[in-house]
Amino acid sequence: MVGPIERLADLFWNGLKRGVSPRTVRNLRKELRQSALAKIGIVVVVAIVLVAVFAPLIAPHNPTNQHLDKSQLPPLGFSKTTTQTTSQMVNGSIEVVNQTVTVSATPKYPLGTDALGRGMLSRVIYGARTSLLVGLFGTFIAATVGVTVGLVAGYYGGKVDDALMRSADIMLAFPSLVLAVALVGLFGRAVVRVPDPLVKAGIAPNMPETFALPGTVIVVVGLVNWVWFARVARGEALSIEGQEYVKAARSVGANDGFILRKHILPNSVTPILVLATIQIAAIILLESALSFLGFSGTSLSWGFDIAQGRDYLASSWWISTVPGVAIVMTVIGINLVGDWLRDALDPGIEGEGGGV
Repeated sequence: MVGPIERLADLFWNGLKRGVSPRTVRNLRKELRQSALAKIGIVVVVAIVLVAVFAPLIAPHNPTNQHLDKSQLPPLGFSKTTTQTTSQMVNGSIEVVNQTVTVSATPKYPLGTDALGRGMLSRVIYGARTSLLVGLFGTFIAATVGVTVGLVAGYYGGKVDDALMRSADIMLAFPSLVLAVALVGLFGRAVVRVPDPLVKAGIAPNMPETFALPGTVIVVVGLVNWVWFARVARGEALSIEGQEYVKAARSVGANDGFILRKHILPNSVTPILVLATIQIAAIILLESALSFLGFSGTSLSWGFDIAQGRDYLASSWWISTVPGVAIVMTVIGINLVGDWLRDALDPGIEGEGGGV
């Protein structure tokens, strides 16, 4: 009897066959069967995407509501010992009394609470939205700019290639985080308020009606990471530009724009797709670093929560640890999926990608 997971897998592969060649599908399936790490990566990525999409339905509490009486509650399985100072009247005089109190976890907040009594589970769930959206949109901007520059440089060569790729080399001379901070300072922090469709529909009425999308950060991480796409696209254009079908297109009068769109770009998609997958993870790390430094503009971010918990590492370690674990799991999952795509589609790609 076929289970629901098998049916979903069959639907996925059948849909994939309609858009890509049968050989590519066979390579993907073969590599997936042989790689346990690829399966783990896909499960992690799918789970995080579902959590981000359905955050209002999954989160047990509103991530922005403060409950100071529930401040710094530990996660399930842990307890916390703290000292409370009270004043008492003794023999007509007021004396300060220090008492040691043990704070226990509560099932209502399975991952504990932060310094303002906000549930860490809810904040991690909503933080997934910010990280994934910044990763996807930032990668799209980086790929659009980088692929355009790289294809033009590789196709025309000569002075055009020198000018464009020397500008790329200049970008590589600056650390990604330092350059991103400088650009955020230059552009300012712009935040786009996006209505939550699930809340608008009345399905999750107690959750935030909008979520903040850090527009400046999305643009900045795209501008910082376009260089990697330019390098890969240029290499592909250099190898494809001399192929017989490109020469044939020129001989029948096709212009350069047509050749780039119809011949160079389609045959460069595979390494660009693999690189894009890996770059999503790198951009998530960069966004978390910017949020940690206070440049994001939104409080529902994993990097922001890590920053808020750094003053409580000795007493309430979970405030920083929980979002940190979320970042690690997400980045590892995406990198495992990227490795699977690389091994299945283009094993020749080695180590192309940016870091923070």
